Order: sequence, then C-alpha cells, then structure tokens
Amino acid sequence: MHFDDFDKEMRVFEESLDQYVPQDQYIAVRLDGRSFTRLTKRVCKFKAPFDEKFRDLMTDTVKSLMESGFKIVYGYTESDEISLLFHPSDNTFSRKTRKINTTLAGEASAAFSLKIGQIATFDSRVVPLPDKKRVGDYFRWRQEDSYRNALNGYCYWTLRDEGKTASQASRILNGKGPKFKKELLDERGIDFDSVPAWQRYGCGIYFEEIEREGFNPIKNEKVIAKRRELFVDYEIPYGVEYKDYVLKFLDDG
Repeated sequence: MHFDDFDKEMRVFEESLDQYVPQDQYIAVRLDGRSFTRLTKRVCKFKAPFDEKFRDLMTDTVKSLMESGFKIVYGYTESDEISLLFHPSDNTFSRKTRKINTTLAGEASAAFSLKIGQIATFDSRVVPLPDKKRVGDYFRWRQEDSYRNALNGYCYWTLRDEGKTASQASRILNGKGPKFKKELLDERGIDFDSVPAWQRYGCGIYFEEIEREGFNPIKNEKVIAKRRELFVDYEIPYGVEYKDYVLKFLDDG
C-alpha cells in the first residue's frame, strides 16, 4: 500500500475521538494539579492552610500559560487549580479540544515542575460556554468553590493545630454549613472575613499596558514605550461583581 493511502487509513483511528469547540462558543480551560496534596503537604511541606510560596508558584504557572501562544485574556487560580478564558477570536489548533488540553497540561506541568524543582503534573479540560452569561457564571462558580474550600481549610487546620486527628477534624466539619464554620473560627479569635482576599477568593491574572521610559540612541532622546505585562490581582471582587470583572476582559482583549 502506498504510504499516503496507509497514512490516511490510520489517521481515521487517531482522530476518531477528536472534538472541536464551535466558533460561536466561548472557551474556558480548567487545569488541576494531580496528587498535589501529597506534593504540598508531604514532599514540600508548605504551610497550611495557605502558603504564599505556593500561591506564587501557581500564579507564575498561570503567567506561563498566558504566554504560551494561545490568546488567553484572563487567568484565575485558587488552591491547586487554574482557569483560563480565551478570547473569542482564538482559533489555535482550529479549536481542537485534544490539542488544547494536551498542550496546556504539558505547559503547566513543565512550568510548575521547573519552578518547584519536583515533578508535578496537571490535567486539563476544555469547557465550552454558550454565551457571556455562562462565562461569568463559570468563573463565579470557581470563586465560590475557592471561598468554600478556604473556609473549610481554615476550620480543618485550626482543629488539627488543637490536637485533633485528621478523622476527628473531618467528622466535626462533615455536613456543617458556613454559619457553623465561621462561628467555630470566631470562638477561636479568627475573623474569616478579614483573612487576605486572595485566600478566600483566589487570584486574577491579566495583561496591562504599561508605559516604560526608554532611550532612542539614533535620535539621542528619551522615549516612552508601551508594552503589555502580566499583572496579578490579589484582591479581586467577590460574587456578582466578579462576573462583570471577568467579562470586561473579553471586550478589552
């Protein structure tokens, strides 16, 4: 059989599960660290429930992804997960989900591993969203997850610091709502609503246009150069306001 015919025949199997995000849908991508509990608590021993060193590793990884060749207008990270918002015009890999997922998972795994000096891996999933409302809903959903995880984390590690075992702390918190958990912290002098915003709501990463003073040696004069730089926002808004905050990047990107 001629190779071209053989190649065409075999590619049918390779591409049999390929999917593409339609042009009229928005693209978000969520990445999650694999086995990061072991990595952060046993191997690297980061402080619990939050550690600025780990936060910075995650925001630096988001920056790497936003400069990886896709037109990503906004990045969000909380805990060991990352969410990325693509500009509607992005057509990288013809919007093939397999290529988007494998490329971003590989980029994130490589970037994080190099920064931490340990092997670390991420999985990735493309999240097609039908309209701007659902784009806002998606990011608000992830932020609500951040808030719930942060509240539970503060309670869990407060109980552990008091001498409770992992199973005892989990039993105390199992099935309990935010009111119970906030009261538990209040009784111990911890005002959850006053802990750093990035711990409760996560961090936003986006491009800003920055003016830098330079020098033109040909004209022998100072010049102002504009360039786009990535900015990390540690105090993003919460709730409904966060939806509007995210959606503006679709218009600005």
